Amino acid sequence: MIINDIKEAKNAYYVGDSIGSAIGVITYKPKDKDKIVIDHTFVKEDYRHQGIAHQLLDKVVERARNENKKIVPQCSFARNVLAENKNYQDVF
Repeated sequence: MIINDIKEAKNAYYVGDSIGSAIGVITYKPKDKDKIVIDHTFVKEDYRHQGIAHQLLDKVVERARNENKKIVPQCSFARNVLAENKNYQDVF
């Protein structure tokens, strides 16, 4: 499933009408001047295994690249995906 409507909130990207009722969300926070910490990724059970979490992660990766920052993944999903995919090595 390709999501064309990923929305941005303060330190988050989400899919849905609002961040409170989102079907998927990834949250992050700036750390120092050169890092972004991903601290949480969640997709509602009925929507899992459709690539939503990966698309949300890609938004944070895009931000990191645009701001010339590295990502520190505290959540296990982000850590596993970033570590396993060579396309993310520039920000990991």
